[in-house]
Amino acid sequence: MRALDIASTGMQAQQTSVEVISNNIANMTTTGFKRQRPEFQDLIYQNLRRVGSNSSDSGSIVPSGAQVGLGVKTAAIYRINEQGNLQQTSNVLDLAIQGNGYFQVTLPDGETGFTRDGTFGLAPDGTIVSADGYVVQPGIQVPANATNVTINTSGQVQATIAGQTAPTTAGQIQLAAFANPAGLDSQGDNMFLQTAASGAPVTGTAATTGFGSIMQGFIETSNVNVVTEITNLITAQRAYEMNSKVISSSDDMMSTLTNLR
Repeated sequence: MRALDIASTGMQAQQTSVEVISNNIANMTTTGFKRQRPEFQDLIYQNLRRVGSNSSDSGSIVPSGAQVGLGVKTAAIYRINEQGNLQQTSNVLDLAIQGNGYFQVTLPDGETGFTRDGTFGLAPDGTIVSADGYVVQPGIQVPANATNVTINTSGQVQATIAGQTAPTTAGQIQLAAFANPAGLDSQGDNMFLQTAASGAPVTGTAATTGFGSIMQGFIETSNVNVVTEITNLITAQRAYEMNSKVISSSDDMMSTLTNLR
């Protein structure tokens, strides 16, 4: 009985949907998190009567045929890269990107990671680093005797040093953009790696064409909408229950067959 297998694929699909929703809700307060959405496709079909085949020697054509679908499968889990809200923290090294782009971070293995999480700090030598201590490219070092750090919308880092009238430019933060940011490989810890699907990163200065602005003293919050996620959760739960009902009904039908005398 095909209905058992078909309904089981439906239950598995809705389980995947609930897992994605639960991950979204779990990260509703994660800095720079982008919500995800599962996409499903129907499985192959069995042809009981092929559409377009000849039904007689006179050349008459079957107009619709008879196809039975075999269920559903998970095609992709998309990352929705819409802008999250900006939350003011008043921390001079908290940065948020308003618009397109990613901060670039040098990972321990030398590879470049990309993140929207701008909760930065200073290493013992004054280098701007991520929350995990990874150097934010291009490796900007703030002087030890700086009394204040200012980062403008284009990412230029300026340090105010006691006894000097004009601020000292310490460096320029560069952003990276991708043709297909949904194709980035999520590594956890708010970090992404480039893939063949994302394309090579295009680096540039913030607040220029194709790149967002950098906001000092702010962080980007998660773009998860709790109301939408709860609605999607109810829908997935009901779909799961309906698929389980199909399995129960199929089991009853098989019981009827086995009890025939």
